[in-house]
Amino acid sequence: MRTKLFLSTLIIAIITLTFSMLSVNFVFKQQFTDYLTQANEATLEQLPSRLSALYQSKGSWDPTSLNEVTHSLPMGTIVTLTDLNGKLIATLSNTMEDMMQRQGEMGMGMGMGMSMSSYSPTSWKTKTFTVSGPLGTLATAQVRYPATAQILNPQDVRFQSAVFRSLLFAGGLALLFGIILSYFTSRRLVAPLRRLTQAANRIGHGHLDERVSVRSKDEVGQLANAFNGMTDNLNRQETLRKQFTADIAHELRTPLTSIKSYIEAFQDGVLPANPENLSSIHEEIDRLVDLSSDLKDLNVAEMGALTLILEPVDLTHLLEKVIHSLHPLIQEKELTLNWSAPEESVTTSGDGRLLTRLFYNLVHNAYRYSDVGGRVTITLTQTQDSAEIRIKNTGIGIPEDDLPYIFERFYRADKSRTRETGGTGIGLALVHQITVLHQGTITVQSNVGQETEFIVKLPNDIKVAEDYILSHFLSTQSSN
Repeated sequence: MRTKLFLSTLIIAIITLTFSMLSVNFVFKQQFTDYLTQANEATLEQLPSRLSALYQSKGSWDPTSLNEVTHSLPMGTIVTLTDLNGKLIATLSNTMEDMMQRQGEMGMGMGMGMSMSSYSPTSWKTKTFTVSGPLGTLATAQVRYPATAQILNPQDVRFQSAVFRSLLFAGGLALLFGIILSYFTSRRLVAPLRRLTQAANRIGHGHLDERVSVRSKDEVGQLANAFNGMTDNLNRQETLRKQFTADIAHELRTPLTSIKSYIEAFQDGVLPANPENLSSIHEEIDRLVDLSSDLKDLNVAEMGALTLILEPVDLTHLLEKVIHSLHPLIQEKELTLNWSAPEESVTTSGDGRLLTRLFYNLVHNAYRYSDVGGRVTITLTQTQDSAEIRIKNTGIGIPEDDLPYIFERFYRADKSRTRETGGTGIGLALVHQITVLHQGTITVQSNVGQETEFIVKLPNDIKVAEDYILSHFLSTQSSN
């Protein structure tokens, strides 16, 4: 890539320089030609006064003096001088042949002669001047000269050549600097990309602690920041995956070990297979079923295959059922339950089974993380467009640093929690997916050691658009 970048920059510099030099050269020739044309016009305007002065100084039209005037005429100019009666006095011409003859006599080279021999004006101008003296009009001069002056004078040719050589020198110098700058610029641009490539290769081999240094704020620096952010997220996801694997292993091993112990005790006759012992086995099996159900639903939700069975849902009745199912646990922990809802039922459109799972997880978390003798407050309110459910509990709270991540799968704020004091990090992730699927929002606010409050807002009517649900879900996943 460095070679391609260098060559492309160099080609652009050469093309730009070439066009610039050609443009400058063209403009210079045009401007210099205009300058010479104006100079010729000015010379011809002075012709009457020169002829008048010549006549007065000699008292007649002296051929030698007229020949000197001829030499000062612009190239290609022909002057026909006549008296008052129209009689020809002299013809003054500074044609190409005359100039070549004079320069041949002066020893000019063949190259100049060749260049001048190609001179052929394409258009002409004419002027008529009156030559006046002290006693009146002396003669009439009819002038015929090229409309556009050519660069034929040796001094003008040398000046033009000097300018062209200067352009070539400046162009070569600019090209040299362009090559040097292209080399260092391509090297400077490609170096961070190489570091990114090397870092990506190391990450591909499992070195998730790899980072790249950010040395600029341009697009490359933004790419480096994005790369480091991606690496941080991969590292965190890998940590969560490992933690989740350990949690799942523990979650599966504990009930299975308990079931195995009960069965072995039944087989050895240590414990009787009475309803009480069978109930304990049943509880452990329920734990396994709940765990597998959470895993399945979360996996289906993350694949975008979890669909809604829309129906009118009475949120008041649904929350009362959830509270009733958890009431024995709340009483056992001596918690004070405050339940507040409008007198009229609050109805929304949604999937009753998924919404039951959503609020069961939130209320169960409120019970689980409340201190003994604490308080759980559940409030249901309705606005014109949505229903709002607030679930608050007093207890250990959630650290501020953990709040942005609690809805991510497998995340647990307290890594030391067991099944009795903390879950596997699946419940809140599932809660978040169900809320998004219902086009709602869920937020949390907490004070460590005091209280935690979850706020769920669900629209009264879901806009039935599967594409919207799926795209919103995918955008949420990508942002995570």
